[in-house]
Amino acid sequence: MRIVLLGAPGSGKGTQATLLRDRLQLVHVSTGDLLRAEKAAGTPLGIEAQAVMARGELVSDSLVLNMLEVRLAKPDIQAGVIFDGYPRNVTQARSLDGLLAKLKMPVQHAILLDVPESALLARLAERARKEGRVDDTPATIGHRLEVYRDATEPVVDYYARAGLLTRVAGQGTVEDIYKQIAQAIADRKQ
Repeated sequence: MRIVLLGAPGSGKGTQATLLRDRLQLVHVSTGDLLRAEKAAGTPLGIEAQAVMARGELVSDSLVLNMLEVRLAKPDIQAGVIFDGYPRNVTQARSLDGLLAKLKMPVQHAILLDVPESALLARLAERARKEGRVDDTPATIGHRLEVYRDATEPVVDYYARAGLLTRVAGQGTVEDIYKQIAQAIADRKQ
């Protein structure tokens, strides 16, 4: 099973991806986590990514795709994968489709966690307070939401046109949202 999980920053993608990973035995691929790991390791990619992420901007498509290609070559991916917040623009979606076609593992389902912007702002402010994430300052939050609207919302249309998209209301308890996602996956399998 290969799932793309979409949603604005703060929509709960990481939380739901973790549940999907644990309950469906999928590999959770989060480009944000991969980039933060590179940053922590002090690699050249990590140093470059840190500066870009601190401004609330997106790391270049080619760097992310190269990093994903390395990750997708690992044998554990054969069990299934959930992409958490990637692709973030239509160019990345097309590139991911090309990479997955080469690997003979096309995307099977795209799920959008749909959350009103006011709830997103509250969630991100809380996450910044709790986790102290450098990419969750008020200035970068506003910029990231603008980037999402401009670059990532068209990805929703891309997967809808491909007949792969399911919208899930991203408000409520974590478990209720998960149940909606699990039902969408079950419906897709039928």
